[in-house]
Amino acid sequence: MSSPAVIFSHGQESGPWGTKIKRMAAAAREAGCEVDSIDYRGIADPGERVEKCVAHCASITGPLVLVGSSMGGHVATAAASRLKPAGVFVLAPAYYMPGYEALTPLPPDCPLEIVHGWQDDVVPVENSIRYARECRAALHVLNGDHRLTANIDEIVALLLRFIASV
Repeated sequence: MSSPAVIFSHGQESGPWGTKIKRMAAAAREAGCEVDSIDYRGIADPGERVEKCVAHCASITGPLVLVGSSMGGHVATAAASRLKPAGVFVLAPAYYMPGYEALTPLPPDCPLEIVHGWQDDVVPVENSIRYARECRAALHVLNGDHRLTANIDEIVALLLRFIASV
């Protein structure tokens, strides 16, 4: 089987080629994957972001891995039901956010791996624990905050292991 295309979805306050995505993308490229990152800047609505992700990935014919951070994690998970990826890898995903609980996506029908920081002050770690428990996802809780910048080496290792496993 060929290496998957790895498509990144950034969070609400970041851009398509922020520090974490650049590091993860470089590692995925070195592992033989094609990579891309969708630009959602100026799109606040999660549903519109999901539509953009689905449209962006529509032409990908080989295996696909969706990677997302914060709102991008929500978007990657929500888009998975329509894109049928080989796997979904998310960082501090915006699940069960106050006022948006009904928007929390259904569990994807593929392997899901969640990474979250214990000191996250934007998306409570309890939200990822709950989601992981409900859909039996792999969960890695790291000694980090919402941005998880200090944990990038560990995240890259987890991502590469995830890509190899799907």
